[in-house]
Amino acid sequence: MKTPSGDQSATPPSKSAYDLDDDLDKDLNGDTLREECGVFGIFGHSEAAAITALGLHALQHRGQEAAGIVTYDNGRFHSERRLGLVGDTFSRAEVIERLPGNMAVGHVRYSTTGGTILRNVQPLFAELNAGGFAVAHNGNLTNGLTLRRELVRHGTVMQSTTDTEVILHLVAQSKRGRFIERYIEALRAIEGAYALVSLTNKKLVGARDPLGIRPLVLGELDGCPILTSETCALDIIGAKYVRDIEPGEVIVFDEHGQEIHKPFPPQPPRPCIFEYIYFARPDSIVGGRSVYEVRKAFGAQLARENPVEVDVVVPVPDSGVPAAVGYSQFSGVPFELGIIRNHYVGRTFIQPTQSVRELGVRMKHAPNRAAIEGKRIILIDDSLVRGTTSKKIVRMMRDAGAKEVHFRLASPPIVNPDYYGIDLPDRGGLLAATHTIEEMREIIGADSLAFLSIDGMYRAMGFPGRDPANPKFADHCFTGAYPTHLTDQTQVEQQPHQLSLLAEAS
Repeated sequence: MKTPSGDQSATPPSKSAYDLDDDLDKDLNGDTLREECGVFGIFGHSEAAAITALGLHALQHRGQEAAGIVTYDNGRFHSERRLGLVGDTFSRAEVIERLPGNMAVGHVRYSTTGGTILRNVQPLFAELNAGGFAVAHNGNLTNGLTLRRELVRHGTVMQSTTDTEVILHLVAQSKRGRFIERYIEALRAIEGAYALVSLTNKKLVGARDPLGIRPLVLGELDGCPILTSETCALDIIGAKYVRDIEPGEVIVFDEHGQEIHKPFPPQPPRPCIFEYIYFARPDSIVGGRSVYEVRKAFGAQLARENPVEVDVVVPVPDSGVPAAVGYSQFSGVPFELGIIRNHYVGRTFIQPTQSVRELGVRMKHAPNRAAIEGKRIILIDDSLVRGTTSKKIVRMMRDAGAKEVHFRLASPPIVNPDYYGIDLPDRGGLLAATHTIEEMREIIGADSLAFLSIDGMYRAMGFPGRDPANPKFADHCFTGAYPTHLTDQTQVEQQPHQLSLLAEAS
């Protein structure tokens, strides 16, 4: 068996150009959550690579930094991993032709550990004693740095700076006999959130963390099994949704059929609430719930809890749209597209001056003056992180003639960082963690500001409220109730002198 062929990347621009573009990108995205990653795998289909590429297109919202596909055919693994969007590489026929085989795994990436460099692009691949092994991972290991340090201490040579590589080495070093036993032994060593789709020369393997924090669904196309992050990836290829992979479940597909393992003791699931608030595509079904309908329900509950006398409801596009629809329908206040989003903002081809960067938000959002001039408006967004973009949008609305600008968030205040795959700043960088509601209102310049309550969020999802003894979701960003051990974070807090080592490892 040979190692994968085909990994490439376009030559990046000079560092100075990247630095300036990064400044602008931060300007445009300073008040948004950053997506996690998306995974896709298919077994037994003659067009595995092309189908995987289409699936990754549907998952593009989960990560826009890089994409990769690994296939297996006739004793050889083939790999194409590139920086950039899926369409930048995998829409070309010659690339798909370099990925032969009837089984494939794919990944779209937003980095939560490790930088945006080609060697961190997934799926990662390694030659093990039993053969080749590729893995694509959505999530984040809360003991990944600790495990990495132990592996390096015992002589392991790391080829990337991502926590996913830890899984490869744990499988490689297991003394168990069968591959699946080695795989499960590796899973028992890791903590945190993960949805894994892996490929060997004979098997497609999926695994979901014991609490089901990260999503993973099973589908079927032409009798061939598919594992992916969201149902929207099944819809794009005309595949049938079969079921969600259960928390803690390991599922294996090979020429003999499927094999299911449940190596963890059952416990109440804690899926990530942000899949409903922001991450999942509105047309996906997550945990049996329509994401679009849930977001509308958040908006309706927001209107119930925080009414205000206004003339129009204006969403902050695109993530605020469903909640704004729900707010409008419940309140009876007309819905208007008062902000138009430019969907074609990417890296700039110029090196902008500071004055241009200060206007950068207008490259992404433009006011629809006809809908807001002279009116009292209420802006609806999904969440508030740092407050930078919110402040600029409020100012933009006033400049476009809005008489009053009220702001409502369809989630509770984010007061704690995340360690499970969401890119959030430390607590000091979260506006709600360091300021009162009134202070935040003054900072963003709104006439009023309010958030959806935690109990209201649960009520919108069909529960009477949040039960502290049995929360139904991973809602730690709002409550501080982290669902797993935070081994790496605890070690850093107890041994501050090791912070730099752990940071380098990440």
